[in-house]
Amino acid sequence: MPTFCRHGGLIEQCPICRSTILPTPASPARSTRSPAKRPAKPAGSAKRTPARGALRIRQEARAADDGYRCLLVPGLRAEVEARRLARELGFASGRIALLGSDPPGLYGEVAAEPDIEQATWLAFQIVMLSPLEDDAPFASIEAVRTTWSSGEFPDLASARRGPRSPLDAVRWPATLEAYRRWAAASGSQAEAFTGDLGWSPQRRFERVFERLSLPGLGRQGRYDLLVTLGSLGLYELRAPGLLLTDDDTTSRTAKRVFAIGDRLTLERRANALVEECGVLAESLDLALTNWQGGRPITLGVPASTLDAAAETRSIAALGL
Repeated sequence: MPTFCRHGGLIEQCPICRSTILPTPASPARSTRSPAKRPAKPAGSAKRTPARGALRIRQEARAADDGYRCLLVPGLRAEVEARRLARELGFASGRIALLGSDPPGLYGEVAAEPDIEQATWLAFQIVMLSPLEDDAPFASIEAVRTTWSSGEFPDLASARRGPRSPLDAVRWPATLEAYRRWAAASGSQAEAFTGDLGWSPQRRFERVFERLSLPGLGRQGRYDLLVTLGSLGLYELRAPGLLLTDDDTTSRTAKRVFAIGDRLTLERRANALVEECGVLAESLDLALTNWQGGRPITLGVPASTLDAAAETRSIAALGL
């Protein structure tokens, strides 16, 4: 029996309504054939070459856990690591003492130079190039050094640089130009590093450290320069702490030794350690770098330099 739709025609012939009675085409049956297997990877192909900029995880060698524990250095788990830290604190403390009493090489020239501007500029060049770790640590600096009054920059492109040099191989001209502008803005280098006459040595170190943030000059370069100027007696400067602002060797090692990444807590634990060991904060900075690395960095002083009393105090503080 014919059926009429709401449009007055046969439902089978209505282009609108016929879809309501026509069967919906059946979906094609899924193949029951197993999917093709991926070809097996050749042996050794599982290791992928990391893409540029990809995260890299570096495993650092550590001494075997022998049960050593000390609240001052919660990240250390072996007595040999604690003893090495005490030894490096003794060396770093001895180096600062030597710079203040009988500075070797170009450090002695800086301390004896009557012109404060030339003395400061020579100290700046020493830190920027960094003494070499050989029998003539200052030879490269001697070859390219300039005077402040000449306005010339040392030819650092051809100079050998030591392991602590903070200068970038490409950006160093901009860094030296920025340094001269920074000094000129205060009237002179002496005025720039002195700041307010009422500041304490620790306050002066911290404020000048902040102001000396120049292109291409990171934490380590600024810190080393202020430590050098203060240790040689050119300015009253004493570090109030590690002043960890960059991810440099000192910062990374501090995180390992003190078992935390928070900078405020790192500074607090670092200050507690130097107070118990009876050493300066600037001693801990170099000690952490040398504790982490292979061959210790001497920065122009004899490798035999040692503050035996500081090492003894450090050994006692670390419970060894």
